[in-house]
Amino acid sequence: MRKSCILMHISSLPSEYGIGQMGRAAFEFVDFLKSAEVKCWQILPLSPTSYGDSPYQSFSVKAGNPYFIDFEVLEGDGLLEHHEFASFEWGNDPKSVDYSLLYQHCYEVLKIAYGRFKPAKFPEYKKFCEENKKWLDEYALFMALKFKNGGKPWYEWDEELSMHKAKAVSAAKKELKNDIGFHKFIQFEFSRQWSELKKYANDNGIEIIGDIPIYCALDSVEAWSSPRLFQFDRKRRPTAVAGCPPDDFSPLGQLWGNPLYNWSYHKKTGYEWWIDRIRAATELYDIVRIDHFRGFESYYTIPFGNEDATIGEWKKGPNYELFRLAEEKLGRLNIIAEDLGFITPEVREMLDKCGYPGMKVLQFGFSDGKNEYLPHNFSSTNYFAYTGTHDNETLNGWVETLDKKSLKFAMKYLNVKKKKDIPMAVVRAAWGSVAEVAAAQIQDFLDSPKEGRMNTPSTLGGNWQFRVQKSDLTPELAKKIRKLNRLYNR
Repeated sequence: MRKSCILMHISSLPSEYGIGQMGRAAFEFVDFLKSAEVKCWQILPLSPTSYGDSPYQSFSVKAGNPYFIDFEVLEGDGLLEHHEFASFEWGNDPKSVDYSLLYQHCYEVLKIAYGRFKPAKFPEYKKFCEENKKWLDEYALFMALKFKNGGKPWYEWDEELSMHKAKAVSAAKKELKNDIGFHKFIQFEFSRQWSELKKYANDNGIEIIGDIPIYCALDSVEAWSSPRLFQFDRKRRPTAVAGCPPDDFSPLGQLWGNPLYNWSYHKKTGYEWWIDRIRAATELYDIVRIDHFRGFESYYTIPFGNEDATIGEWKKGPNYELFRLAEEKLGRLNIIAEDLGFITPEVREMLDKCGYPGMKVLQFGFSDGKNEYLPHNFSSTNYFAYTGTHDNETLNGWVETLDKKSLKFAMKYLNVKKKKDIPMAVVRAAWGSVAEVAAAQIQDFLDSPKEGRMNTPSTLGGNWQFRVQKSDLTPELAKKIRKLNRLYNR
């Protein structure tokens, strides 16, 4: 079945409180998608963000972002009074997220709500804690310790705690009992609100496409409490970290800094941790996009401490075996393989065995007629065709970056005579392609300039801030998208 998709993170929803939340505006966006006859809503990872505000660098692979908890829902439950969150300064620009203000005030507001929270009035709370005990207890302790240590990463805590010594951990659990309860409450509220939103989307015929990064952050509860999962030395320092080798676009390569997995250990356990992670993602989302999917075939390893990615080597990953075992336990998985970047014949073989749809990003396509990202070269329907991803320019911004040759080719290929007509022509090319799903960022329908870009890879600051306003999501825009969907049988 041919479908269309709009990519917009929860953080980009309209809100009076600094960032998009899972309340009224989120439900109204579902209504907008339904009116536009869009069948898929794609978001970025729902995980808590850490330094740099990236949802791809999180304190936990399973926890939810406290910033997305809707205050008005808490008010409706009697846990907050309106003035307790409306009186704070949440930022001057409704089109941009101010993460420093969020960090200052969000937890203050949630602590007020926690002070009024009575578990007895929420019988599902006990069930939530029991069902998620395996990760929740450790995560809540980790966050309580992080706040106690002024936000420092775990590897800068006192040695007994940073090394996760049983005696120190046990003492911390007793000392920080109330703080641990606070972080459990946050996760309960997040889960409750997310479940309501997802159910509403599904009831209205809309699937949620979620996103999981392949790697964990170094400053994460997983790295702190489960060092065997990673390539660490005896002092729990990484021996090597993740990244990408140099190429024409990045002469020094990309140094991501994430710890690499100890795949030999994972293999011994039957990939238990990874299978559990995939299971959790399939419960959270309808479709799961796995970032940097090629890293399962082989991954680039950079010695820890290096300042760039110029020195490194490729090493073999678990390949298809992980997904074969996952599907034996979980059944057929609804996964999108982010197959961008350096793709070798071995990676293509793994992708073919998995059978998951890959990605075609049209912004990469306008070099010549042989380019694999142009719609006429799609070899099957088993693709998600994107105008651009969260890491790309808006279409308007991208057009401004084209050299003369690429610009001339794009105008000829798209059959347009004016430069300003290129962005919508790219959208039409994606929608008209044979790809099973055609996707665009909401920015590309709002005609956003380059300032609407969500993320510029390998840069720190100024990212993840884009937001829409309520006035952007008009019936006229829904009608425009609906006509496009009907024209191309999506």
